[in-house]
Amino acid sequence: MYHNNIFLRKSSTWTAAAWLVVVLLSLFVIGCSNTTNTDRDHEVFRYNEQYQISTLDPAFARNPPIIWPVNQLFNGLVQLDNDLNVQPDIAKSWIISEDALYYSFTLRDDVKFHKHEAFNTVDSTRNVVASDFVYSFDRLTDPAIASPGSWVLSNVEHYKAENDSTFTVKLKQPFPAYLGLLSMRYCSVVPKEVTTFYGNEFRSNPIGTGPFKFKRWEEGVKLVLRKNELYYEKDAAGNSLPYLEAVAITFLPDKQSEFLQFAQGNIDFLNSLDPSYKDEILTASGTLREKYEDQVNFEKVPWLNTEYIGFYLDSNTPEVQSTLLRKAVNYGFDREKMITYLRNGIGKPAVNGFIPKGLPGFNEIEGYNYNPTLAKELVAQYTAQTGDQSPQLTIGTNSQYLDICEYIQRELQKVGLDVQIDVMPPSTLRQMKSSGELDAFRASWIADYPDAENYLSLFYSKNFTPNGPNYTHFKSATFDSLYEKSLSITDINERKQYYIKMDSLIIEQSPIIPLYYDEVVRFTQKTISGFEPNAQNFLVLKYVKKSKE
Repeated sequence: MYHNNIFLRKSSTWTAAAWLVVVLLSLFVIGCSNTTNTDRDHEVFRYNEQYQISTLDPAFARNPPIIWPVNQLFNGLVQLDNDLNVQPDIAKSWIISEDALYYSFTLRDDVKFHKHEAFNTVDSTRNVVASDFVYSFDRLTDPAIASPGSWVLSNVEHYKAENDSTFTVKLKQPFPAYLGLLSMRYCSVVPKEVTTFYGNEFRSNPIGTGPFKFKRWEEGVKLVLRKNELYYEKDAAGNSLPYLEAVAITFLPDKQSEFLQFAQGNIDFLNSLDPSYKDEILTASGTLREKYEDQVNFEKVPWLNTEYIGFYLDSNTPEVQSTLLRKAVNYGFDREKMITYLRNGIGKPAVNGFIPKGLPGFNEIEGYNYNPTLAKELVAQYTAQTGDQSPQLTIGTNSQYLDICEYIQRELQKVGLDVQIDVMPPSTLRQMKSSGELDAFRASWIADYPDAENYLSLFYSKNFTPNGPNYTHFKSATFDSLYEKSLSITDINERKQYYIKMDSLIIEQSPIIPLYYDEVVRFTQKTISGFEPNAQNFLVLKYVKKSKE
Protein backbone atom coordinates (compact mmCIF):
# COMPACT_ATOMS: atom_id res chain seq x y z
CA MET A 1 0.00 0.00 0.00
CA TYR A 2 1.05 3.60 -0.52
CA HIS A 3 1.64 5.78 2.50
CA ASN A 4 1.13 9.41 3.29
CA ASN A 5 4.68 10.36 2.34
CA ILE A 6 4.13 9.32 -1.26
CA PHE A 7 4.92 12.81 -2.51
CA LEU A 8 8.24 12.85 -0.63
CA ARG A 9 9.26 9.39 -1.75
CA LYS A 10 8.46 10.12 -5.39
CA SER A 11 9.61 13.72 -5.61
CA SER A 12 11.53 13.26 -8.86
CA THR A 13 8.54 11.57 -10.52
CA TRP A 14 6.22 14.28 -9.40
CA THR A 15 8.56 16.99 -10.62
CA ALA A 16 8.62 15.53 -14.12
CA ALA A 17 4.88 14.98 -14.08
CA ALA A 18 4.29 18.48 -12.83
CA TRP A 19 6.35 20.03 -15.64
CA LEU A 20 4.43 17.94 -18.18
CA VAL A 21 1.15 19.13 -16.69
CA VAL A 22 2.27 22.76 -16.71
CA VAL A 23 3.20 22.55 -20.39
CA LEU A 24 -0.05 20.83 -21.40
CA LEU A 25 -2.15 23.11 -19.25
CA SER A 26 -0.47 26.17 -20.79
CA LEU A 27 -1.31 24.85 -24.24
CA PHE A 28 -4.86 24.21 -23.08
CA VAL A 29 -5.33 27.72 -21.71
CA ILE A 30 -3.87 29.29 -24.86
CA GLY A 31 -6.00 27.03 -27.07
CA CYS A 32 -9.12 27.99 -25.16
CA SER A 33 -8.41 31.70 -25.07
CA ASN A 34 -10.87 32.31 -27.87
CA THR A 35 -13.66 30.48 -26.05
CA THR A 36 -13.21 31.40 -22.38
CA ASN A 37 -11.90 34.40 -20.47
CA THR A 38 -9.90 34.10 -17.26
CA ASP A 39 -12.35 36.42 -15.47
CA ARG A 40 -15.12 33.97 -16.37
CA ASP A 41 -13.32 30.83 -15.21
CA HIS A 42 -16.08 30.26 -12.66
CA GLU A 43 -18.36 29.49 -15.61
CA VAL A 44 -16.11 26.73 -16.97
CA PHE A 45 -16.26 23.19 -15.59
CA ARG A 46 -12.93 21.39 -16.00
CA TYR A 47 -12.17 17.70 -15.68
CA ASN A 48 -9.56 15.25 -16.90
CA GLU A 49 -10.21 12.05 -18.82
CA GLN A 50 -7.46 9.50 -18.29
CA TYR A 51 -8.34 7.44 -21.35
CA GLN A 52 -8.17 8.64 -24.91
CA ILE A 53 -11.50 8.72 -26.74
CA SER A 54 -11.92 7.94 -30.42
CA THR A 55 -15.38 9.37 -31.15
CA LEU A 56 -18.17 11.70 -30.06
CA ASP A 57 -20.79 9.88 -32.14
CA PRO A 58 -23.48 8.48 -29.78
CA ALA A 59 -23.77 5.35 -31.94
CA PHE A 60 -20.39 4.39 -30.46
CA ALA A 61 -20.95 5.52 -26.84
CA ARG A 62 -20.02 2.18 -25.33
CA ASN A 63 -17.95 3.22 -22.28
CA PRO A 64 -17.90 6.05 -19.71
CA PRO A 65 -15.02 8.06 -21.27
CA ILE A 66 -17.16 8.46 -24.42
CA ILE A 67 -20.57 8.50 -22.72
CA TRP A 68 -19.65 11.43 -20.48
CA PRO A 69 -19.04 14.06 -23.19
CA VAL A 70 -21.73 12.55 -25.45
CA ASN A 71 -24.20 12.96 -22.58
CA GLN A 72 -23.61 16.71 -22.72
CA LEU A 73 -24.12 16.88 -26.50
CA PHE A 74 -27.16 14.69 -27.16
CA ASN A 75 -30.66 13.81 -25.93
CA GLY A 76 -32.93 10.81 -26.41
CA LEU A 77 -36.59 10.02 -25.97
CA VAL A 78 -36.25 9.53 -22.21
CA GLN A 79 -33.70 10.15 -19.48
CA LEU A 80 -33.03 8.88 -15.95
CA ASP A 81 -33.06 11.00 -12.82
CA ASN A 82 -30.56 10.55 -9.97
CA ASP A 83 -32.75 7.82 -8.48
CA LEU A 84 -32.75 5.99 -11.85
CA ASN A 85 -36.41 6.66 -12.51
CA VAL A 86 -37.35 7.09 -16.18
CA GLN A 87 -38.26 10.70 -16.96
CA PRO A 88 -39.35 12.53 -20.12
CA ASP A 89 -36.69 13.99 -22.37
CA ILE A 90 -37.51 14.78 -26.01
CA ALA A 91 -40.58 12.56 -25.54
CA LYS A 92 -42.86 14.51 -23.21
CA SER A 93 -45.17 11.53 -22.67
CA TRP A 94 -45.78 7.95 -23.80
CA ILE A 95 -48.38 5.20 -23.80
CA ILE A 96 -47.59 1.49 -23.35
CA SER A 97 -50.06 -1.14 -24.53
CA GLU A 98 -51.46 -3.69 -22.07
CA ASP A 99 -49.38 -6.48 -23.60
CA ALA A 100 -46.24 -4.32 -23.15
CA LEU A 101 -45.34 -4.68 -26.84
CA TYR A 102 -46.37 -1.30 -28.24
CA TYR A 103 -44.93 2.08 -27.21
CA SER A 104 -46.20 5.40 -28.51
CA PHE A 105 -44.09 8.49 -27.73
CA THR A 106 -45.36 12.06 -28.08
CA LEU A 107 -42.47 14.44 -28.77
CA ARG A 108 -41.92 17.99 -27.59
CA ASP A 109 -42.16 20.64 -30.32
CA ASP A 110 -39.49 22.98 -28.93
CA VAL A 111 -36.30 20.91 -29.19
CA LYS A 112 -33.81 22.30 -31.70
CA PHE A 113 -30.55 20.89 -33.02
CA HIS A 114 -27.33 22.80 -32.45
CA LYS A 115 -26.76 25.32 -35.23
CA HIS A 116 -24.97 24.12 -38.38
CA GLU A 117 -24.76 25.27 -41.97
CA ALA A 118 -25.92 21.85 -43.22
CA PHE A 119 -29.49 22.65 -42.15
CA ASN A 120 -29.63 25.33 -44.83
CA THR A 121 -32.21 27.40 -42.93
CA VAL A 122 -32.29 31.06 -42.00
CA ASP A 123 -31.25 30.38 -38.40
CA SER A 124 -29.08 27.31 -39.25
CA THR A 125 -31.15 24.90 -37.16
CA ARG A 126 -34.52 23.15 -37.05
CA ASN A 127 -36.80 21.33 -34.62
CA VAL A 128 -36.49 17.63 -33.89
CA VAL A 129 -39.31 15.54 -35.41
CA ALA A 130 -40.24 11.87 -35.16
CA SER A 131 -38.54 10.96 -38.45
CA ASP A 132 -35.23 11.99 -36.85
CA PHE A 133 -35.59 9.10 -34.44
CA VAL A 134 -36.34 6.74 -37.31
CA TYR A 135 -33.11 7.84 -38.97
CA SER A 136 -31.12 7.65 -35.73
CA PHE A 137 -32.36 4.13 -34.97
CA ASP A 138 -31.64 3.09 -38.56
CA ARG A 139 -28.00 4.11 -38.02
CA LEU A 140 -27.71 1.71 -35.09
CA THR A 141 -28.58 -1.28 -37.26
CA ASP A 142 -26.78 -0.13 -40.41
CA PRO A 143 -23.90 -2.57 -41.16
CA ALA A 144 -21.98 0.29 -42.75
CA ILE A 145 -22.03 2.13 -39.41
CA ALA A 146 -21.25 -1.02 -37.36
CA SER A 147 -22.50 0.47 -34.10
CA PRO A 148 -21.76 -1.58 -30.96
CA GLY A 149 -25.19 -0.44 -29.78
CA SER A 150 -27.13 -2.36 -32.42
CA TRP A 151 -28.17 -4.90 -29.77
CA VAL A 152 -30.44 -2.24 -28.22
CA LEU A 153 -32.86 -2.79 -31.13
CA SER A 154 -32.54 -6.58 -31.33
CA ASN A 155 -35.96 -7.05 -29.68
CA VAL A 156 -37.67 -4.38 -31.82
CA GLU A 157 -40.01 -5.59 -34.55
CA HIS A 158 -40.45 -2.17 -36.11
CA TYR A 159 -40.51 1.58 -35.38
CA LYS A 160 -41.94 4.47 -37.34
CA ALA A 161 -42.93 8.13 -37.38
CA GLU A 162 -46.72 8.36 -37.36
CA ASN A 163 -46.36 12.12 -37.86
CA ASP A 164 -43.88 14.82 -36.79
CA SER A 165 -44.77 14.50 -33.12
CA THR A 166 -45.52 10.77 -32.71
CA PHE A 167 -42.90 8.01 -32.73
CA THR A 168 -43.97 4.39 -32.20
CA VAL A 169 -42.08 1.20 -31.38
CA LYS A 170 -43.33 -2.40 -31.55
CA LEU A 171 -41.35 -5.07 -29.66
CA LYS A 172 -41.02 -8.72 -30.66
CA GLN A 173 -41.63 -9.79 -27.08
CA PRO A 174 -42.27 -7.92 -23.82
CA PHE A 175 -39.17 -6.48 -22.16
CA PRO A 176 -39.93 -4.77 -18.84
CA ALA A 177 -36.72 -2.73 -18.80
CA TYR A 178 -37.23 -1.30 -22.28
CA LEU A 179 -37.79 2.32 -21.26
CA GLY A 180 -34.62 2.29 -19.20
CA LEU A 181 -32.75 0.82 -22.14
CA LEU A 182 -33.93 3.74 -24.32
CA SER A 183 -32.16 6.12 -21.93
CA MET A 184 -28.80 4.85 -23.19
CA ARG A 185 -26.79 7.30 -25.28
CA TYR A 186 -26.91 4.87 -28.22
CA CYS A 187 -30.52 5.97 -28.62
CA SER A 188 -29.73 9.68 -28.98
CA VAL A 189 -31.23 11.63 -31.84
CA VAL A 190 -28.88 12.87 -34.59
CA PRO A 191 -29.67 14.98 -37.70
CA LYS A 192 -29.38 13.32 -41.10
CA GLU A 193 -28.27 16.57 -42.76
CA VAL A 194 -25.17 16.79 -40.58
CA THR A 195 -24.18 13.11 -40.56
CA THR A 196 -24.48 13.17 -44.37
CA PHE A 197 -22.45 16.38 -44.52
CA TYR A 198 -19.56 14.91 -42.51
CA GLY A 199 -19.78 11.19 -43.24
CA ASN A 200 -17.22 9.35 -41.11
CA GLU A 201 -16.02 12.66 -39.70
CA PHE A 202 -19.26 13.11 -37.74
CA ARG A 203 -17.27 11.42 -34.97
CA SER A 204 -15.29 14.64 -34.52
CA ASN A 205 -17.99 17.11 -35.57
CA PRO A 206 -21.00 16.14 -33.42
CA ILE A 207 -24.25 18.04 -33.71
CA GLY A 208 -27.00 17.15 -31.27
CA THR A 209 -29.60 18.78 -29.05
CA GLY A 210 -27.86 18.63 -25.67
CA PRO A 211 -27.20 21.34 -23.06
CA PHE A 212 -23.71 21.87 -24.49
CA LYS A 213 -22.55 22.10 -28.09
CA PHE A 214 -19.28 21.09 -29.67
CA LYS A 215 -16.59 23.77 -29.96
CA ARG A 216 -13.22 22.14 -30.63
CA TRP A 217 -11.31 18.91 -30.08
CA GLU A 218 -7.57 18.48 -30.24
CA GLU A 219 -7.44 14.72 -29.85
CA GLY A 220 -5.40 13.53 -26.91
CA VAL A 221 -4.97 17.08 -25.59
CA LYS A 222 -8.25 18.95 -25.04
CA LEU A 223 -11.96 18.99 -25.78
CA VAL A 224 -14.09 22.11 -25.39
CA LEU A 225 -17.90 22.26 -25.25
CA ARG A 226 -19.87 25.50 -25.09
CA LYS A 227 -23.27 26.34 -23.65
CA ASN A 228 -26.18 25.61 -26.01
CA GLU A 229 -28.20 28.82 -26.05
CA LEU A 230 -31.10 26.95 -27.70
CA TYR A 231 -31.43 24.25 -25.02
CA TYR A 232 -35.04 23.53 -24.09
CA GLU A 233 -34.86 22.41 -20.44
CA LYS A 234 -35.37 24.82 -17.54
CA ASP A 235 -34.92 24.49 -13.80
CA ALA A 236 -37.75 24.50 -11.26
CA ALA A 237 -37.66 28.30 -11.12
CA GLY A 238 -37.98 28.63 -14.90
CA ASN A 239 -34.32 29.51 -15.52
CA SER A 240 -32.73 28.17 -18.69
CA LEU A 241 -30.22 25.33 -18.43
CA PRO A 242 -27.30 24.86 -18.38
CA TYR A 243 -25.82 27.36 -15.93
CA LEU A 244 -22.21 26.84 -17.02
CA GLU A 245 -20.72 28.62 -20.00
CA ALA A 246 -18.37 25.80 -21.02
CA VAL A 247 -16.92 22.37 -20.27
CA ALA A 248 -13.17 21.87 -20.74
CA ILE A 249 -11.69 18.36 -20.78
CA THR A 250 -7.98 17.45 -20.69
CA PHE A 251 -6.53 14.01 -21.43
CA LEU A 252 -3.63 13.48 -19.03
CA PRO A 253 -3.06 9.70 -18.82
CA ASP A 254 -1.26 9.74 -15.47
CA LYS A 255 -3.48 9.56 -12.37
CA GLN A 256 -0.82 11.16 -10.17
CA SER A 257 -0.66 14.17 -12.48
CA GLU A 258 -4.44 14.35 -12.50
CA PHE A 259 -4.51 14.40 -8.71
CA LEU A 260 -1.84 17.12 -8.59
CA GLN A 261 -3.95 19.27 -10.90
CA PHE A 262 -6.99 18.71 -8.69
CA ALA A 263 -5.04 19.52 -5.53
CA GLN A 264 -3.89 22.77 -7.17
CA GLY A 265 -7.46 23.66 -8.15
CA ASN A 266 -6.88 23.41 -11.90
CA ILE A 267 -9.59 20.79 -12.43
CA ASP A 268 -12.93 20.66 -10.67
CA PHE A 269 -13.44 17.02 -9.81
CA LEU A 270 -11.97 13.54 -9.53
CA ASN A 271 -14.14 10.53 -10.22
CA SER A 272 -12.02 7.72 -8.85
CA LEU A 273 -9.93 6.51 -5.97
CA ASP A 274 -6.59 5.51 -7.48
CA PRO A 275 -3.95 3.62 -5.44
CA SER A 276 -1.41 6.34 -6.31
CA TYR A 277 -3.20 8.95 -4.18
CA LYS A 278 -5.91 7.25 -2.12
CA ASP A 279 -3.91 7.38 1.14
CA GLU A 280 -3.02 11.01 0.51
CA ILE A 281 -6.64 12.20 0.38
CA LEU A 282 -8.54 9.60 2.48
CA THR A 283 -7.96 8.06 5.87
CA ALA A 284 -7.85 4.27 6.25
CA SER A 285 -11.49 4.36 7.36
CA GLY A 286 -12.55 6.16 4.18
CA THR A 287 -13.02 9.74 5.41
CA LEU A 288 -11.52 12.89 3.90
CA ARG A 289 -8.21 13.90 5.48
CA GLU A 290 -8.32 17.10 7.50
CA LYS A 291 -5.90 18.98 5.23
CA TYR A 292 -8.46 18.82 2.37
CA GLU A 293 -11.65 19.55 4.30
CA ASP A 294 -11.68 23.27 3.49
CA GLN A 295 -11.01 22.71 -0.23
CA VAL A 296 -12.78 19.51 -1.22
CA ASN A 297 -16.25 17.97 -1.09
CA PHE A 298 -16.29 14.17 -0.86
CA GLU A 299 -19.30 12.04 -1.78
CA LYS A 300 -19.89 8.35 -2.26
CA VAL A 301 -23.10 6.58 -3.25
CA PRO A 302 -23.94 3.03 -4.37
CA TRP A 303 -22.91 2.34 -7.95
CA LEU A 304 -24.57 -0.26 -10.16
CA ASN A 305 -21.27 -2.07 -10.57
CA THR A 306 -20.39 -5.53 -9.27
CA GLU A 307 -16.70 -6.42 -9.20
CA TYR A 308 -16.07 -10.14 -9.46
CA ILE A 309 -13.82 -13.00 -10.49
CA GLY A 310 -15.32 -15.23 -13.17
CA PHE A 311 -14.54 -18.85 -14.09
CA TYR A 312 -14.65 -20.05 -17.69
CA LEU A 313 -16.67 -23.23 -17.18
CA ASP A 314 -15.89 -24.70 -20.62
CA SER A 315 -12.23 -24.86 -19.59
CA ASN A 316 -10.52 -28.24 -19.50
CA THR A 317 -8.86 -27.34 -16.19
CA PRO A 318 -10.23 -29.64 -13.44
CA GLU A 319 -9.97 -26.96 -10.74
CA VAL A 320 -12.21 -24.60 -12.71
CA GLN A 321 -14.80 -27.32 -13.32
CA SER A 322 -14.99 -28.18 -9.61
CA THR A 323 -17.87 -26.55 -7.73
CA LEU A 324 -16.07 -27.51 -4.51
CA LEU A 325 -13.03 -25.41 -5.36
CA ARG A 326 -15.08 -22.51 -6.68
CA LYS A 327 -16.96 -22.42 -3.37
CA ALA A 328 -13.68 -22.70 -1.48
CA VAL A 329 -12.48 -19.54 -3.20
CA ASN A 330 -15.71 -17.78 -2.23
CA TYR A 331 -15.27 -18.72 1.44
CA GLY A 332 -11.50 -18.31 1.52
CA PHE A 333 -10.93 -14.54 1.89
CA ASP A 334 -12.28 -11.72 4.03
CA ARG A 335 -14.12 -9.21 1.85
CA GLU A 336 -14.56 -6.80 4.77
CA LYS A 337 -10.80 -6.54 5.31
CA MET A 338 -10.23 -6.27 1.57
CA ILE A 339 -12.52 -3.21 1.37
CA THR A 340 -11.08 -1.62 4.53
CA TYR A 341 -7.38 -1.99 3.79
CA LEU A 342 -7.19 -1.99 0.00
CA ARG A 343 -9.98 0.44 -0.88
CA ASN A 344 -10.09 2.73 2.17
CA GLY A 345 -13.66 1.70 2.91
CA ILE A 346 -14.99 2.44 -0.59
CA GLY A 347 -17.46 -0.23 -1.69
CA LYS A 348 -19.56 -2.83 0.10
CA PRO A 349 -18.42 -6.45 0.56
CA ALA A 350 -20.29 -8.69 -1.89
CA VAL A 351 -21.69 -11.12 0.67
CA ASN A 352 -25.07 -11.40 -1.05
CA GLY A 353 -25.62 -12.20 -4.72
CA PHE A 354 -24.41 -10.86 -8.03
CA ILE A 355 -27.17 -8.21 -8.16
CA PRO A 356 -25.74 -5.03 -6.59
CA LYS A 357 -27.24 -2.67 -4.06
CA GLY A 358 -29.75 -0.29 -5.60
CA LEU A 359 -31.72 -2.79 -7.69
CA PRO A 360 -34.76 -4.96 -6.86
CA GLY A 361 -33.48 -8.39 -5.84
CA PHE A 362 -30.46 -7.17 -3.88
CA ASN A 363 -29.86 -8.30 -0.32
CA GLU A 364 -32.49 -11.02 -0.47
CA ILE A 365 -30.17 -14.00 -0.43
CA GLU A 366 -27.26 -15.19 1.67
CA GLY A 367 -23.99 -15.32 -0.21
CA TYR A 368 -20.49 -16.19 1.02
CA ASN A 369 -19.03 -14.84 4.24
CA TYR A 370 -15.43 -15.44 5.29
CA ASN A 371 -15.10 -19.02 6.54
CA PRO A 372 -11.51 -20.31 6.19
CA THR A 373 -12.32 -23.54 8.04
CA LEU A 374 -15.02 -24.46 5.54
CA ALA A 375 -12.76 -23.39 2.67
CA LYS A 376 -10.07 -25.81 3.88
CA GLU A 377 -12.65 -28.61 4.13
CA LEU A 378 -13.82 -28.00 0.57
CA VAL A 379 -10.24 -28.07 -0.74
CA ALA A 380 -9.67 -31.32 1.19
CA GLN A 381 -12.81 -32.84 -0.35
CA TYR A 382 -11.57 -31.91 -3.82
CA THR A 383 -8.16 -33.44 -3.09
CA ALA A 384 -9.74 -36.66 -1.77
CA GLN A 385 -12.00 -36.97 -4.82
CA THR A 386 -9.38 -36.23 -7.47
CA GLY A 387 -6.07 -37.21 -5.88
CA ASP A 388 -4.70 -33.81 -6.85
CA GLN A 389 -2.54 -32.80 -3.88
CA SER A 390 -1.59 -29.38 -5.29
CA PRO A 391 -4.68 -27.70 -6.80
CA GLN A 392 -3.87 -24.48 -8.62
CA LEU A 393 -5.79 -21.63 -10.26
CA THR A 394 -4.58 -18.82 -12.51
CA ILE A 395 -6.43 -15.50 -12.44
CA GLY A 396 -6.05 -12.97 -15.23
CA THR A 397 -6.19 -9.30 -14.24
CA ASN A 398 -4.88 -5.86 -15.14
CA SER A 399 -2.52 -3.85 -12.97
CA GLN A 400 -5.27 -1.71 -11.45
CA TYR A 401 -6.62 -4.69 -9.52
CA LEU A 402 -3.34 -6.44 -8.82
CA ASP A 403 -3.42 -5.59 -5.11
CA ILE A 404 -6.84 -7.22 -4.70
CA CYS A 405 -5.79 -10.35 -6.59
CA GLU A 406 -2.58 -10.61 -4.56
CA TYR A 407 -4.59 -10.35 -1.35
CA ILE A 408 -6.88 -13.19 -2.49
CA GLN A 409 -3.79 -15.16 -3.54
CA ARG A 410 -2.26 -14.90 -0.05
CA GLU A 411 -5.50 -15.82 1.70
CA LEU A 412 -6.22 -18.85 -0.48
CA GLN A 413 -2.72 -20.22 0.05
CA LYS A 414 -3.64 -20.49 3.74
CA VAL A 415 -6.51 -22.87 2.89
CA GLY A 416 -4.43 -25.05 0.55
CA LEU A 417 -5.14 -23.54 -2.86
CA ASP A 418 -2.26 -22.20 -4.96
CA VAL A 419 -3.19 -19.14 -7.02
CA GLN A 420 -1.13 -17.67 -9.83
CA ILE A 421 -1.78 -14.16 -11.15
CA ASP A 422 -1.40 -13.25 -14.81
CA VAL A 423 -1.16 -9.47 -15.22
CA MET A 424 -1.95 -8.07 -18.66
CA PRO A 425 -3.09 -4.83 -20.32
CA PRO A 426 -6.84 -4.09 -20.07
CA SER A 427 -7.36 -4.58 -23.82
CA THR A 428 -5.68 -8.00 -23.71
CA LEU A 429 -7.74 -9.00 -20.68
CA ARG A 430 -10.98 -8.06 -22.46
CA GLN A 431 -10.04 -9.97 -25.60
CA MET A 432 -8.92 -13.13 -23.76
CA LYS A 433 -11.95 -13.04 -21.48
CA SER A 434 -14.27 -12.83 -24.48
CA SER A 435 -12.57 -15.64 -26.37
CA GLY A 436 -12.44 -18.08 -23.43
CA GLU A 437 -8.65 -18.07 -23.14
CA LEU A 438 -8.61 -17.46 -19.37
CA ASP A 439 -9.56 -20.07 -16.77
CA ALA A 440 -10.37 -17.28 -14.32
CA PHE A 441 -10.49 -13.52 -14.73
CA ARG A 442 -11.15 -10.39 -12.72
CA ALA A 443 -14.02 -8.38 -14.21
CA SER A 444 -16.67 -5.73 -13.60
CA TRP A 445 -20.26 -5.49 -14.69
CA ILE A 446 -21.65 -1.97 -14.82
CA ALA A 447 -25.37 -1.70 -15.54
CA ASP A 448 -26.31 -0.61 -19.05
CA TYR A 449 -29.81 0.13 -17.75
CA PRO A 450 -31.30 0.05 -14.23
CA ASP A 451 -32.82 -3.41 -14.04
CA ALA A 452 -31.42 -6.59 -12.47
CA GLU A 453 -32.12 -8.44 -15.73
CA ASN A 454 -29.00 -6.70 -17.04
CA TYR A 455 -26.88 -8.58 -14.48
CA LEU A 456 -28.63 -11.91 -14.82
CA SER A 457 -28.20 -11.82 -18.61
CA LEU A 458 -24.55 -12.75 -17.97
CA PHE A 459 -25.67 -16.28 -17.10
CA TYR A 460 -28.29 -16.92 -19.79
CA SER A 461 -27.00 -19.74 -22.00
CA LYS A 462 -28.03 -18.05 -25.26
CA ASN A 463 -25.68 -15.18 -24.36
CA PHE A 464 -22.44 -17.16 -24.62
CA THR A 465 -19.55 -14.97 -25.74
CA PRO A 466 -18.71 -13.75 -28.29
CA ASN A 467 -22.44 -13.31 -29.09
CA GLY A 468 -23.36 -12.02 -25.64
CA PRO A 469 -22.05 -11.22 -22.15
CA ASN A 470 -21.99 -14.77 -20.74
CA TYR A 471 -18.21 -14.86 -20.26
CA THR A 472 -18.33 -17.82 -17.86
CA HIS A 473 -20.34 -20.04 -20.26
CA PHE A 474 -22.60 -20.94 -17.35
CA LYS A 475 -25.51 -23.07 -18.50
CA SER A 476 -28.57 -24.15 -16.54
CA ALA A 477 -31.96 -25.17 -17.91
CA THR A 478 -33.59 -24.04 -14.67
CA PHE A 479 -31.94 -20.62 -14.85
CA ASP A 480 -32.83 -20.20 -18.53
CA SER A 481 -36.48 -21.02 -17.82
CA LEU A 482 -36.68 -18.49 -14.97
CA TYR A 483 -34.93 -15.86 -17.05
CA GLU A 484 -37.29 -16.27 -20.00
CA LYS A 485 -40.38 -16.22 -17.79
CA SER A 486 -39.21 -13.02 -16.07
CA LEU A 487 -39.14 -11.18 -19.39
CA SER A 488 -42.91 -11.45 -19.71
CA ILE A 489 -43.66 -10.06 -16.24
CA THR A 490 -44.27 -6.30 -16.10
CA ASP A 491 -44.95 -6.05 -12.36
CA ILE A 492 -41.59 -5.36 -10.70
CA ASN A 493 -42.51 -6.99 -7.38
CA GLU A 494 -43.46 -10.24 -9.11
CA ARG A 495 -40.41 -10.05 -11.37
CA LYS A 496 -38.21 -9.51 -8.32
CA GLN A 497 -39.07 -12.99 -7.05
CA TYR A 498 -37.70 -14.49 -10.25
CA TYR A 499 -34.56 -12.37 -9.91
CA ILE A 500 -34.01 -13.68 -6.38
CA LYS A 501 -34.35 -17.31 -7.52
CA MET A 502 -31.91 -16.78 -10.40
CA ASP A 503 -29.38 -14.98 -8.22
CA SER A 504 -29.62 -17.73 -5.60
CA LEU A 505 -28.92 -20.35 -8.24
CA ILE A 506 -25.83 -18.46 -9.41
CA ILE A 507 -24.47 -18.21 -5.89
CA GLU A 508 -25.08 -21.93 -5.32
CA GLN A 509 -23.26 -22.97 -8.51
CA SER A 510 -20.50 -20.34 -8.10
CA PRO A 511 -19.47 -19.58 -11.68
CA ILE A 512 -18.31 -16.27 -10.22
CA ILE A 513 -16.81 -14.92 -7.00
CA PRO A 514 -18.51 -11.60 -6.13
CA LEU A 515 -15.87 -9.29 -4.63
CA TYR A 516 -17.65 -6.05 -3.82
CA TYR A 517 -20.48 -3.77 -4.84
CA ASP A 518 -18.76 -0.61 -5.91
CA GLU A 519 -19.54 2.97 -4.94
CA VAL A 520 -19.34 6.18 -6.96
CA VAL A 521 -16.58 8.30 -5.45
CA ARG A 522 -16.46 11.99 -6.29
CA PHE A 523 -14.09 14.63 -5.03
CA THR A 524 -15.12 18.14 -6.10
CA GLN A 525 -13.82 21.61 -5.40
CA LYS A 526 -15.83 23.62 -2.87
CA THR A 527 -16.73 26.01 -5.69
CA ILE A 528 -18.89 23.34 -7.37
CA SER A 529 -22.59 22.86 -6.58
CA GLY A 530 -25.50 21.05 -8.20
CA PHE A 531 -23.25 18.14 -9.17
CA GLU A 532 -25.09 15.16 -7.76
CA PRO A 533 -23.76 11.60 -8.06
CA ASN A 534 -26.01 8.78 -9.27
CA ALA A 535 -25.92 5.00 -9.21
CA GLN A 536 -24.94 4.71 -12.88
CA ASN A 537 -22.18 7.28 -12.53
CA PHE A 538 -23.56 9.49 -15.28
CA LEU A 539 -21.90 12.85 -15.76
CA VAL A 540 -24.79 15.33 -15.68
CA LEU A 541 -23.52 18.91 -15.94
CA LYS A 542 -26.63 20.85 -16.92
CA TYR A 543 -27.46 21.61 -13.25
CA VAL A 544 -23.89 22.39 -12.18
CA LYS A 545 -22.89 25.83 -10.89
CA LYS A 546 -19.38 27.07 -10.18
CA SER A 547 -18.86 29.99 -7.83
CA LYS A 548 -15.96 32.40 -7.84
CA GLU A 549 -13.03 31.71 -5.51
